[in-house]
Amino acid sequence: MTRRGAVSIGAAAALYGLAPSTVRWWERQGVLDPPAREGGKRRYGDTDLRRIGLAYLCCVVGRMPLDQAAVVTSGKATRGAWQDAIEAQLVQVERQMAELEAARRYLRHALSCTDDDIAGCCPVLDAELTAHTPRGRAPAGDLVTAARTARPPRDETPAPTPPRDETLCPSCRDPLPSTPRGRPRTYCSAACRQRAYRARRGGRAR
Repeated sequence: MTRRGAVSIGAAAALYGLAPSTVRWWERQGVLDPPAREGGKRRYGDTDLRRIGLAYLCCVVGRMPLDQAAVVTSGKATRGAWQDAIEAQLVQVERQMAELEAARRYLRHALSCTDDDIAGCCPVLDAELTAHTPRGRAPAGDLVTAARTARPPRDETPAPTPPRDETLCPSCRDPLPSTPRGRPRTYCSAACRQRAYRARRGGRAR
């Protein structure tokens, strides 16, 4: 029997301008509890729709990370817990607002330059670089001298993983036997597959 006053996931999502996949994703991430099902299909009542709306306010309007939004929307946290989650996001929003306000002020200031070529002609650019960029950490002087004394930043980019040679077994490095059809083999034998599985399990255990 169809529950009165309940709607499909398509209608529930459309109420807030969302795709059904977004509602499902929020459910998988714990932002929403899955609703009751009828005939194997989700059915959303008034409280479910209110909770989706609250999730929209947190995730879309408030830009909260999903794990923080879940504290607010689940109905399982204490008042103090969900207020802490909102306050943490408020700190982030205010920091971002301060950064954006600083960007706005500088861009408005940059508009006051009357030169065609800012880099080549602006008489105050050197002072701006010292005040607003890491150049200010280098000793005073011309830019070439400052560049010679500047320390390069640490490169924390991980080294790229070399591509796997798909013609060799990753366990024993023997050539993989060719297959006339279907998916290509990853390992040359069941023994190599089991050896690789044990190695992965051992790595996780450590």
